Amino acid sequence: MKRIFLLFASLAIFNGSAQQRPKLVVGIVVDQMKMEYLYRFSDDFSANGFKRLMNDGYVFHNTHYNYMPTYTGPGHASIYTGTTPAIHGIVGNTWFDKSIGKSRYCTDDASVTILGTGDSDEGKMSPLNLESTTVTDELRMATNFKGKVIGISVKDRGAILPAGHFANWAFWMSDSGNFISSTFYGKQLPDWVSEFNAKKTYETYLSNEWTLFKPESVYSKSLADDNPYEGLLYGSKKPVFPYNLKAMYAEKGAKVIKSTPFGNNIVADFAKEAIAKENLGLDNDTDFLAVSFSSTDYIGHLTGPRSREVQDTYLRLDETIADFLAYLDKKVGKDNYLLFLTADHAAAENVNFLKDNKYAVEAVDYKKLSTQLREFSQATFGTDLVLNYSNFNLFFDQKQIQEKGLSLDKVKVAFKDFLMKMPQVKRVYTEEEILAGTTADYFLNYITKGYDPKQNGDLVILDKPGYIEHEGKGTSHGTPYSYDTHVPLLFYGWNIKKGESFDKKVITQIAPTIAQKIKIDFPNGTEANLLTEVLGN
Repeated sequence: MKRIFLLFASLAIFNGSAQQRPKLVVGIVVDQMKMEYLYRFSDDFSANGFKRLMNDGYVFHNTHYNYMPTYTGPGHASIYTGTTPAIHGIVGNTWFDKSIGKSRYCTDDASVTILGTGDSDEGKMSPLNLESTTVTDELRMATNFKGKVIGISVKDRGAILPAGHFANWAFWMSDSGNFISSTFYGKQLPDWVSEFNAKKTYETYLSNEWTLFKPESVYSKSLADDNPYEGLLYGSKKPVFPYNLKAMYAEKGAKVIKSTPFGNNIVADFAKEAIAKENLGLDNDTDFLAVSFSSTDYIGHLTGPRSREVQDTYLRLDETIADFLAYLDKKVGKDNYLLFLTADHAAAENVNFLKDNKYAVEAVDYKKLSTQLREFSQATFGTDLVLNYSNFNLFFDQKQIQEKGLSLDKVKVAFKDFLMKMPQVKRVYTEEEILAGTTADYFLNYITKGYDPKQNGDLVILDKPGYIEHEGKGTSHGTPYSYDTHVPLLFYGWNIKKGESFDKKVITQIAPTIAQKIKIDFPNGTEANLLTEVLGN
């Protein structure tokens, strides 16, 4: 009898633990973060930020995006849906949509209006264009809509897409410096948001200079402070420290904070306020807080991955994360939250930096390329058949092609041959080739996973490694090459064992893994490939 009792007791414990969930799931996305930053800046991180996550959590060293284009909108959508743009429909930040014949923005929604203070268009946003459910959606349904979901970011897309269709709230920062939302989520902002905005916290951050966070000797891991590969921050005469933020604020307004490390600070401040005022993680219905730090992207685009500005931003972000973790420990409980940290894409090296160091690459002027394509069309077909060129996609005016009795297939072949003669072009794929696919072409698989035949172009162009569509200062991203796809992936907290993996993983494994770990349905578009290393206790 004693043995039978112990057996039933152990089964009861097992079944109970199988249904157990953390009180709070926290997803952190760092916009434009390369995995390499965790290595290069490691010596100067504190013990309580990135290092705490790496030393006490589980580190996936070799995580990649598995589609093209590697942009912010598709990145956030893919992390949280567990699938790629071909399925979830967010094929860019802004893209030309051939189904409607015009450009659209990833979170545009003309049917809603702004909540809060800012330009009215900044609030006309929702997850309307997202075609798959998110892990946050599935949590809402699994808890019978009792578990709360809140998304927070400087960028609208960084808050809205992770929060999903059923979110309680998504908040993003308007150019006025206030956090806003839209009527998709409610009739008015919660009182605590209005109270936070009334404090004008951004003025505190912008009242001082942006100086180096640590001694100058620490920044030997970056290029010289004044180098030819950096752009200028809001009218500064040189890309050098210190930056007079007070003067920039007086001239340009509160939006200046987005392009400084302090944009990350104010997002963390707001996230802590959301935890406190919305009582996240304080009951038995699991909540989900999706936080995206976007200032890293603004700074990275402007100054490039080898700048002191980027290094300083990550040293400061390390402290911000350390403080945020300490807050979670105190407010939610050290063993009560499950956290993951990743990035929506990485970034290329500055083309001129590579070129000056004898790597024969060039920056690609997409406006010039668009002009060349139109000139070729006039010379070859006697008319301009180019409807749009953007995001590596070329769209043809099929109505005009039909009216002139031309063959669309022959038009595609002619343009493909023309493009293949350009020095930067590696491959050109037609819609038919993309949809047919082949395992023999490694990069075609990336393009296929990022391609929606209802929205994308007639041709998709793949440039050679190292070439980026950019003006020459700072950096950009968007390709299927490892410098754009290789991002951090760290799991920490509730039922996460310490460890590391060097096997290749893909970003679309995150959402189904979270779903499996907390025992809820998978997002409906995912292939449900899991990170088994972090499952179990």
